[in-house]
Amino acid sequence: MAIEVPREQPAEGRELFERVEQLTAAIDAAADPFLRGTVDELVSTIIELYGEGLTRIVRELAEQGEEGLLLRLAGDGVIGSLMLIHDLYPVPLEARVEEALASVRPYMESHGGDVQLLRLSDGVAYLRLVGHCHGCPASAATLELAIKEALEEAAPDLLGLEVEGVAEPKPVRKPLAIAATGPAPAGAPGWLPFEQAGEIEPGTFRALVLEGVDLVVANVDGTVLAYRDHCAVCAASLREASLAGPSLECAACGCAFDLTRAGRAATGEGHLDPVPLLRRGGRAYEVALA
Repeated sequence: MAIEVPREQPAEGRELFERVEQLTAAIDAAADPFLRGTVDELVSTIIELYGEGLTRIVRELAEQGEEGLLLRLAGDGVIGSLMLIHDLYPVPLEARVEEALASVRPYMESHGGDVQLLRLSDGVAYLRLVGHCHGCPASAATLELAIKEALEEAAPDLLGLEVEGVAEPKPVRKPLAIAATGPAPAGAPGWLPFEQAGEIEPGTFRALVLEGVDLVVANVDGTVLAYRDHCAVCAASLREASLAGPSLECAACGCAFDLTRAGRAATGEGHLDPVPLLRRGGRAYEVALA
């Protein structure tokens, strides 16, 4: 038996979703195949029944011109998830995919790159990384930490991705999980608040540690950029580096890296590891770490 629940549950509905999962697991573990089949059919019928009722409610609201109310209802985690299950969500999938990409575009543009939606077909989004993100050694991390997470949040009903421009032998296709619950597994990517970075004046940078990860955060002409704190050529810390415009020069080996071009070395022989960093809705900065 498979009952899909939202990837992230709102607090007011979390206990109900957890109970659904517990009961589903208990049914799947039942030894009697006739009992499992009967319960599966019963649950499917109940879902179909309330789905029909929800469909009539949504249809009536739409006919009465209550689009604003529908959007507010869809913004509720529990109601929105039920709308997705029954294909009643008032915002088209393509619009939600574009919204998710727009949310990560500032980070990608700050590194001289961008992401494009080529097309949406059979629930699969076909994307292309362009600019300095195309073929960048950090493009896989960009996909996993920024793009994929934004899509999971805005379009959990998306079935998969086909991505051009990732530094791998072939395009990547990854299903977007919408049934995961509970705490994220160890090592899973996630956005973390970044208040301890404080104010970083234009033309300056700062080395700091976040969740055990050494970072270098620089302000280049008003754009804040984050990288892992190790030189791509000699592996030394960049704490003593010097910043001149977009160029960060390692004090140990003298190699310079262009921070506005995803950390490419001036010699072309190395590449810093960029870390996704965004300021969402005017709030404090957040970074995504694996």
